[in-house]
Amino acid sequence: MSKLGNLGARLHRGEVGYDFVKNRKIWYGLSILITITAIVGLTVRGLNMGIEFQGGAVFTTPKNTSASVSQAEEYAETASGHDAIVQKLGDGSLRIQVAGIDTDAANTIKNTLADDLKLDSEQINAELVGPSWGEQIANKAWQGLGIFLVLVVIYLAIAFEWRMAIAAFVALIHDITITVGIYALVGFEVTPGTVIGLLTILGYSLYDTVVVFDSLKEQTKDITKQTRWTYSDVANRSINSTLVRSVNTTVVALLPVAGLLFIGGGVLGAGMLNDISLSLFVGLAAGAYSSIFIATPLVADLKEREPQMKALKKRVLAKRAQKGETAPEATAEESYAEEPADAAPAVVGPRNQPASRSRGRGRPSGKRR
Repeated sequence: MSKLGNLGARLHRGEVGYDFVKNRKIWYGLSILITITAIVGLTVRGLNMGIEFQGGAVFTTPKNTSASVSQAEEYAETASGHDAIVQKLGDGSLRIQVAGIDTDAANTIKNTLADDLKLDSEQINAELVGPSWGEQIANKAWQGLGIFLVLVVIYLAIAFEWRMAIAAFVALIHDITITVGIYALVGFEVTPGTVIGLLTILGYSLYDTVVVFDSLKEQTKDITKQTRWTYSDVANRSINSTLVRSVNTTVVALLPVAGLLFIGGGVLGAGMLNDISLSLFVGLAAGAYSSIFIATPLVADLKEREPQMKALKKRVLAKRAQKGETAPEATAEESYAEEPADAAPAVVGPRNQPASRSRGRGRPSGKRR
């Protein structure tokens, strides 16, 4: 078995582990700091909305245009009076994007660009995008996001409980805020591809969270019938038992997305790949983080506010104080929920009866009748 596989098995059995829940205030503080940074970036810089949301025109030059990207950008900005985004496509043509212009201005800009690039105006293809279409896309995206979050909360409240639904909701909002804030700080253009990426990461984030919640639900059955483990202990065990699985799932998902972002977007200069891959990359990483460091510790916080869990924690800590123990380690043969309150050694046979007299009782003697 590989070292990682062996570590995963030991984590699952509870032989080793890290106390994520105990250090939850550190994770909360780190998340708050990242979220505040994202909100500040979103407030100060704002989102760089694409032409699909603002309206404007896209001009495409013929193949193997001699002008460079910087030259075409300078020509477009001079002709339009607006910021321009220029991308060189694989066949050598240029894609010049100018937002916030109307049809009459687009025709004038097209003719000016043709003169500057020493091309015939008919060789430049112009596509106009109205702002109403982008507004419809944005509204549909907000509606889809709202419906998704409502359905998620309802499902988790039914399948698990309302505390887990609240924790998952907070984790999802955390992931969306960080991803959108990174977009504002980096300055990447927000396009319909970005919206698709944002909606996609919600599913990944929710998947990791539900995996931990399912383990937590299974291990907390009848937890109040024992005095060895608190709810936080069980929550921490659930995180550790699924940790390697969550890390493996995230890494496998991030590798192709990183290829799209750094190779497809950075090396090949494919703009649409940048739009969707950045949202996926940041969202997947944030989703894995929130499922481990935010969602489950938050459930433990909410759960231990219940009177039953408060009483359980008090009994457990009192018992540990009497024995001078910290949280005991679980072995492969025991689970948190099944440990009796005060387990006594099993007695074989009647009390004070010699083992030799009880041996073989109830078995055939072997004599033939």
